Amino acid sequence: MASVSHRFGSNLHKLMTLPAVMLFGLFFIYPLLRGIGLSFTDWDGISPPRFIGLRNFVDFFNDARALHDVKNTVLFALGSAPLLNVFGLLYALLLDRDFKGRSFVRAAVYLPAVISPLIMGYVWYFILQPERGFLFRLLDSLNIDLSSTNWLAGANTALAVLVLVNVWQYVGMTMVVYLAGLQSIPVQLFEAARIDGADYLGMLRYVTIPLLAPAIKINVVTNIIGSLAVFEVIMALTEGGPGYSTESLSIYIMRMCYGNFTGYSTAVAIILFFIILAPIVAYLRFARSREVEF
Repeated sequence: MASVSHRFGSNLHKLMTLPAVMLFGLFFIYPLLRGIGLSFTDWDGISPPRFIGLRNFVDFFNDARALHDVKNTVLFALGSAPLLNVFGLLYALLLDRDFKGRSFVRAAVYLPAVISPLIMGYVWYFILQPERGFLFRLLDSLNIDLSSTNWLAGANTALAVLVLVNVWQYVGMTMVVYLAGLQSIPVQLFEAARIDGADYLGMLRYVTIPLLAPAIKINVVTNIIGSLAVFEVIMALTEGGPGYSTESLSIYIMRMCYGNFTGYSTAVAIILFFIILAPIVAYLRFARSREVEF
């Protein structure tokens, strides 16, 4: 009787997971397989696709603009993802303390994350405009001469500005995840560490950080994905300029698709998928080995 009940429960569990599996297959597996198939074709989005094998992938790796966009995307992620995690953790540690106005500060830090990144990019564009922007007017009123400064005109400075704007907007989202992790740590562990003579840095190293591993994993993975797939903030602030110096791979895919190179753009999207997948898999393997140590 017990075995029959166990089999019934197991079959019911599988039946209840079926809708989720079907949705996953419909909205992820099927589009992925369809995209892989289209990546081997010469297709303009209108006429029937024509199979051309690996030519799209060969063309991508022979395209200097595409490889430059890969470099921009990776540099953006190398700047954005670590800063989001560092400042998100610092904000969480500061705002986990009890002080007057804590709820207001938390809301103020998180608020930019709920605003459209395209709108936020346009707001920062008007702030950073040379000679007309708010920042220029403010510094000019302080007798700081910036008449020849345009942070969005130079390739290096523009990419740095894009990273900082992205971090400013999404650090609140990272902070919230870390706050949830901090509040799930039992207070008794900190009290025991304090009795053993641990100072704040010692508790941070041996208690807080190890027990924040799940929150760190969530934030690292989501920030890697968001940084490597960056689109809106670049379109709003620089549109990939000057020239193509700040163009990301997502913007390149969009422009190739609208340029009637749909098959080629699909191949680039598949490449971007694996560019995003590689660091995530590497990090998850590293995190799993660290969990064993803890």
